[in-house]
Amino acid sequence: MPNTSRRTVTATAAATVAAALAVSALTALPAVADQGHPRRDHLDWTACQGEVDPRQQCATVTVPLDYNDPDGQQITLAISRIPSAKPGLRHGVLLTVPGGPGGSGLDLPSGAAKRLPPSVQDRFDLIGFDPRGVGRSTPVSCGLDHADLAMVNLRPWPAADGSIDGNLATERRIAETCARNGGPVLRSISTANEARDIDRIRQALGERKLSAWGTSYGTYAGAVYATEFPQHTDRIVLDSNDDPDPSRVGRGWLAAFGRGAEDRFPDFAKWASAPDNPDRVADTPEQVRPLFLDLAARLDRSPLPWPGANPAELNGNVLRETMLESLYADAKFPGLARLMLAGLGRRPLPTPVLPPDQAVQNTIAVSVGTLCNDVSWPAAPAAYARDVAADRAARPLTAGMPVNVMPCAFWPFKPAEPPVRVTGRGPANVLLAQNLRDPATPYGGALKLRAAFGDRARMVTVDSGGHDVYLANGNVCGDAAVTDFLVTGRRPGEDVYCPAG
Repeated sequence: MPNTSRRTVTATAAATVAAALAVSALTALPAVADQGHPRRDHLDWTACQGEVDPRQQCATVTVPLDYNDPDGQQITLAISRIPSAKPGLRHGVLLTVPGGPGGSGLDLPSGAAKRLPPSVQDRFDLIGFDPRGVGRSTPVSCGLDHADLAMVNLRPWPAADGSIDGNLATERRIAETCARNGGPVLRSISTANEARDIDRIRQALGERKLSAWGTSYGTYAGAVYATEFPQHTDRIVLDSNDDPDPSRVGRGWLAAFGRGAEDRFPDFAKWASAPDNPDRVADTPEQVRPLFLDLAARLDRSPLPWPGANPAELNGNVLRETMLESLYADAKFPGLARLMLAGLGRRPLPTPVLPPDQAVQNTIAVSVGTLCNDVSWPAAPAAYARDVAADRAARPLTAGMPVNVMPCAFWPFKPAEPPVRVTGRGPANVLLAQNLRDPATPYGGALKLRAAFGDRARMVTVDSGGHDVYLANGNVCGDAAVTDFLVTGRRPGEDVYCPAG
């Protein structure tokens, strides 16, 4: 599945969609009533709940449940803003598009305000939102059992012997439960509808155009918005980029974890063998990978009890899942090293920390809804079993999980429309930012999004590992290129490579 921090829960199973169906939704999407003229913001802004920047304000925007029936049932989107620090320099709005699918974005302005340089904050109102179904927007839930909320179950890790029988049963149960309990809002969730919702937010803000900063899954949502509403885009930054292949969409994102883990693991191995590291697990980088694989296999055979965790044991797949999550950022490396040391008997197991079930239910529902409603997935178990066996041999770190079966193999609804094909039609106002060693959105997928946009885009590639680029690595070259684009609107004349540091 896509990330739990930004790219949260559930990914899904396999599919191919005929190329003829993967046409631009410029003709497929229902028209949204808008004359293209800016209008005054009539939103009812109030103080936001929670621990946020005191400048952050919140409001709601009403949108159709079904854009084919714009006057029918309505739902709400929770949005937020931190106004420009210097109204005299204000250029417009910068919409932060969250990852996931299923991630909350309502408080992203408060987080962005801690990192963005003054030159950007002076020029933009920072805008956040919870996508449809998420958080304080009209929410959805699948009502899954507690055991099915464990990431080690949501991501389809095969059994120790490579069998996928247990995955087939779990993913079918999740699909049937979500379809039964999710209601019409879950059925309406899709990336195409998120793009339409974003344009309704633009209209509600009274803006002719908007700038956007999308991360992780937000890069795909941002790319779809830029494709469907190019006339309303200003400065578009897409950070940690998804492969936009319209025949695969989420299936391709899940498969990318195999490549991404292989790209990124050497960074962990170097860190985990450093002589001055208090959480050192091996003497040399070359020893870390076999140590990890041997420990995972040992825990497959003999799990360790882990009271309070979900599941309540440290098994091989729990270790593998922890590895995948820990590769997102160097700051997470100690957690993986300490779990390895505990598995080796050198440390006690840490106290488990679990997120609230309600929040996980919401994230899972939106993730399942997006991935299953965006594109059809094949259902044949034999194909998954074959792919898993091959992938386990080729990429043992991820043990076949990235190509395994997921809930969409059993989704009872067909997508309402074909996926959007991202193209280069539109203004030359897109800047991609990408780490070379991203475990969740690998460099190869970013190159495909770069190619899809053609001359409409430029890409800033940073020699760094982990997920998230802009203001996340301390890379002066990469950060300066993105900041300059946001402040001036000028893209680099050609793609940029930024060395480490």
